[in-house]
Amino acid sequence: MQKMRRFLPAGLLLALCAALPLSSLGDSLDDHLVDRLHTAAPKLDAEVLKTAISASRCAVSNGVEMPERLAVIDFSLPSSQERLWIFDLEKGELLLRDLVAHGKNSGNFESTAFSNIEGSHQSSIGLFQARESYYGRHGYSLRLDGLEPGINDLARQRAIVIHGADYVNEDWVSKYGRIGRSHGCPAVDNQIVKRVVDNLKGGQLVFKYYPDQEWLHSSGFLKCDNKTLAGKNLQKSG
Repeated sequence: MQKMRRFLPAGLLLALCAALPLSSLGDSLDDHLVDRLHTAAPKLDAEVLKTAISASRCAVSNGVEMPERLAVIDFSLPSSQERLWIFDLEKGELLLRDLVAHGKNSGNFESTAFSNIEGSHQSSIGLFQARESYYGRHGYSLRLDGLEPGINDLARQRAIVIHGADYVNEDWVSKYGRIGRSHGCPAVDNQIVKRVVDNLKGGQLVFKYYPDQEWLHSSGFLKCDNKTLAGKNLQKSG
């Protein structure tokens, strides 16, 4: 059954969380899980994985529903490399690793520029929540809601979604040295889009990483700073 969508002010959530034991707040998103996931996905940089789990733990501690699965995209890697990982957090297993596109104005072989602005045709980074699946101009697709104000919170308005594309495959890499680029969406191979969407829809988390120093030092989820998160509307399924 599809879970209903609720919006709760983070300030209230923080107050509620303060009254709960820490063990109830993302207790399975611990260092042991990081070790298991890194064993399952040794080609994912350990620090990127730790950062993704830390941001997810902060989100759960502030009222976001505990995810069953987590997608990590490492935009510091070139698009010719498989830089999308999807994990089963309950089992500590890797479900999928594959190619994923960046926006055409984010870079050529590598992505180096990111935006939260509509029409920029750039990718955005940070923590997202995957929402509803739908059929659109690109076929079976998945809407994303950005959770970080000023960083990615215009994702839905910008129509930043996960969809399949014929320019995301090894043939493109062999021919051009990279895959094709999107208008900002994390597009995937048409052969795997159903698996990706079905594993992430309904409230799972998606973390897009790039070593942008301003974001790394200012993100409320990376700092898990109550002052930064207070008053923000975090989306919760349940």
